[in-house]
Amino acid sequence: MRKLALAVAAIVLTSGSAFADVTNGVVSRYNPQVRVITLQNGQSYTIPRWVPLPAIQVGQNVTITSRDDGGDVTSVLTRSLWR
Repeated sequence: MRKLALAVAAIVLTSGSAFADVTNGVVSRYNPQVRVITLQNGQSYTIPRWVPLPAIQVGQNVTITSRDDGGDVTSVLTRSLWR
């Protein structure tokens, strides 16, 4: 029983960090037609149609969450939602 508990704990601890990749930044460009957000650090993110987008403006702070395996963006939050 103890070995099973240790195995489960090891799996939970190692898999917890594999869920999401979070990036914070300032929007330098936003193209709503193709849903691409470019941050001041040069990173660009294409936002899938199924992800709801808040009103985004150049100069605004955003948090972009994506799957850790380099997959799709799963959420976009703006600073106004953090207050």
